[in-house]
Amino acid sequence: MAAGAPRVFVSHLAGVAVFDPNGDEVGRVRDVVALLGGRRRLPSVLGLVVEVVSRRRVFLPMTRVTGVESGQVITTGFLNIRRFEQRPNERLVLGELLDRRVTLKETGEEVTVLDVGLQRLPARRDWEIDRLFVRKGRKGGGLRGRRGETLTVEWDAVTGFALEEPEQGTANLLATFEQLRPADLANVLHHLSEKRRAEVAAALHDDRLADVLEELPDDDQVEIIGKLADERAAVVLEAMDPDDAADLLGELPEEDKNRLLDLMQPQEAAPVRRLLTYEEGTAGSLMTTDPIILRPDASVAEALARVRNEDLSAPLAAQVYVCRPPDETPTGTYLGVVHFQRLLREPPFALVGALVDADLRPLPPSTSLPALTSYMAAYNIVSAPVVDEGSHLLGAVTVDDVLDDLLPEDWREAAAVGGLPGFAHDDPDTRPHPPGRDGAGGADREGARGDG
Repeated sequence: MAAGAPRVFVSHLAGVAVFDPNGDEVGRVRDVVALLGGRRRLPSVLGLVVEVVSRRRVFLPMTRVTGVESGQVITTGFLNIRRFEQRPNERLVLGELLDRRVTLKETGEEVTVLDVGLQRLPARRDWEIDRLFVRKGRKGGGLRGRRGETLTVEWDAVTGFALEEPEQGTANLLATFEQLRPADLANVLHHLSEKRRAEVAAALHDDRLADVLEELPDDDQVEIIGKLADERAAVVLEAMDPDDAADLLGELPEEDKNRLLDLMQPQEAAPVRRLLTYEEGTAGSLMTTDPIILRPDASVAEALARVRNEDLSAPLAAQVYVCRPPDETPTGTYLGVVHFQRLLREPPFALVGALVDADLRPLPPSTSLPALTSYMAAYNIVSAPVVDEGSHLLGAVTVDDVLDDLLPEDWREAAAVGGLPGFAHDDPDTRPHPPGRDGAGGADREGARGDG
């Protein structure tokens, strides 16, 4: 949207970078907060939910937005670092209004909300919702020739936003965030209502849902997997990394865990069952059973081809493990590791068996977390081999799994943001209060606003 333009649609704001006046990025827009049912004829736009670099979500009042232009939001430079908490009467436009079924007042037709238009009031920093982009036709049906017809209507040309919709769609919400990394989409899901979270999870592709579940807190994982049909839950667990699937199943009641394991394909369930046998907080419980494993007669070219696999995490791609056959965990005799940098220095036809680093001693699965952390720090490695008493490779522990176990359970929520540019630690909450909240009327709502 060009500078000074009076209107923007919320789909164009999703994920947009937020900058302070000095040009430093302070976060990205994750939602828009609106007040429905206030004293004004049109809903007031109170502010933006901004996700800062620590993934904490904070509130940015619209009175502190000085520009929305060229795919970016410019602020006055002061943000309240307090975590955003949604208040009664407030609505999250992306999370709650998109895909909503409402009714055109003039014709009585049901339409689906595809996008929401925000307008800046002349000579003011206040914004309001004034337009809706909608599609005609009922879900799964519609008259011939009319299905898919779209139009832009005034906000007060529809009714139905005050009602709770039992089955709200998800297509437009998902389209808005389809380019997000799994960790970022997980953060979006975490901040949705339980109802919307279940709807979005149900609509995600199995592989995409598996990636997102791996990034969610335990409580959210258990909630989502518990609302899926058992057959689909088993398929999603199969698509997860075995160590993440084992962690999730370990949070479930014994009966539910065993039922889902029995529904999984035997070859997919086997490594998960093995991981569940290890004591929590040990190398065995933290390891992945799918590192890059090669036989000693494999070439450097073959090793590099395996490393190039885009589905591998960076720690797993940092080195390959050389073992005698069989080359699936638990493998034959473990011979050693070849680091990625060594592979880059050798000719493509060289054999990995001649390049192994046999001095890096492997770890038993009973290795404690403190010992594992010290081991990885001492050798400056991001992935460590785990072997059994017979020197068979069982898996590898990666640094990301170690960090997940070292950080507090609420690290996604409690990450500090001190020292970030553009953030004021003592900035008062300037979000407008809904009429009647804490005994405040319209005057208090306006007076609570401030440009700081």
